[in-house]
Amino acid sequence: MAQAYRTEPGNGGSEPEPSESRFRRRLAELRGDPGIWRRGLVLAAVSVLLSLVMIFHAELPNDVGNLGSLTETFLPWLGLAVPLLVAGAVLRRSATALIAVLLPAVVWLNLFGGLVFDKSGTGGDLVVATHNVDADNPDPRGTAASVARSGADVLALTELKGGVVPVYEKALAATYKYHSVEGTVGLWSKYPLSGSAPVDIRMGWTRAMRATVATPQGDVAAFVAHLPSVRVKLNAGFTANQRDDSADALGAALAAEPLKKVILLGDLNGTMNDRALSEVTSQMRSTQGAAGDGFGFSWPAQFPMARIDQIMVRGIRPEASWTLPRTGSDHLPVAARLTVNKQQS
Repeated sequence: MAQAYRTEPGNGGSEPEPSESRFRRRLAELRGDPGIWRRGLVLAAVSVLLSLVMIFHAELPNDVGNLGSLTETFLPWLGLAVPLLVAGAVLRRSATALIAVLLPAVVWLNLFGGLVFDKSGTGGDLVVATHNVDADNPDPRGTAASVARSGADVLALTELKGGVVPVYEKALAATYKYHSVEGTVGLWSKYPLSGSAPVDIRMGWTRAMRATVATPQGDVAAFVAHLPSVRVKLNAGFTANQRDDSADALGAALAAEPLKKVILLGDLNGTMNDRALSEVTSQMRSTQGAAGDGFGFSWPAQFPMARIDQIMVRGIRPEASWTLPRTGSDHLPVAARLTVNKQQS
C-alpha cells in the first residue's frame, strides 16, 4: 500500500540535517575512504624535506654558490610553506600529508616561535640606534632628523658618502655633542667619545671603526661596521666571500677588545642565522633575539625580508629592541634599549 509522507508547512521539504550530523557523516565517509592514507605522499615527502632543511640548515654546503648562507638568510620565510602544505593536504583529503605537515610546523615554532612575540622589557639606561643611510639617499637632512627623534643616546650611521657627511654633522649637532667619522661609518653620541680609530676588516678602505663611549654607567666599547654587500647571481649563487672574510676580521677585533662592555652596531649584510658570521655572532648577543618585538626585519625598507642591520652586545643586558620609521634609505633604522650598569651573565 502506498503511503503519503507529510512535511511541515512552509519548509518546502524535510528539515535540514543538523551540522553535527553532517560532520559525523563526513567523518564516517573519510574513515571509510581507503585512499585517505595513500593520497598526498608527495606532499608528505615535501613536508619531511622542509623539516630536514630547517633542522640541518647548518649542514647545507657553502661550497656551491654559498647555498647554506643563502638558505640561512631567509630561513624564517620557509614557514610560509606550512599553510600551503596544509591547504594541499585538505584539498587532497590526505591524512598522511596532514599529519606530516605537523613536523615542519613544530620545527619552525621551535626555531622562531620566540621571535613572534614581544619580549621587550621596561628597564634600561642607554638607548642606541644604527642606520644604513644609503649613499644615494635623496633626503639626508630628513633622514638625520628622523633618527635623531628616536631618542638614541648613541647613534651609528653607515654608508656615509664623503660629500654628504657635513649635512649629517650639521643636522645632528643639536642632539649629539660628540661624534666621530671614520671612512664611510660614523658614531654620534650624547656622551664623550675617545680612542676613535678605524678597524681593519680587509676591504682596502675604511668601513668599520671603534670608539670608547663614556656613559654615566661606565666606559663602553662601541664598534660600527658595514660589511661588504652580498649578491645573488644565477651563474655564481650567493656571492659572499668578501663579506665572510670581513666578518672574520671583525670577529678578531671584537675578541681582542679589552673592555668588558661592548656594543656592535651596523649593517652586517647577514642575519644571525648565517653561519658565515659565526666569528661575530658566537661572541655577541643580538638585542632583537633577546628582547625584540617580532622579527625586526630591516631590509629592504619597502618590504623588509631580513634583518641584516644588527645591534649586538657583550657584557650588557638587552631590554628592548625595535625598528624605527622608514627614511629616505633602502634600510630601516633599528634601535635598542640596554642596561649597562649590570654585567650580562
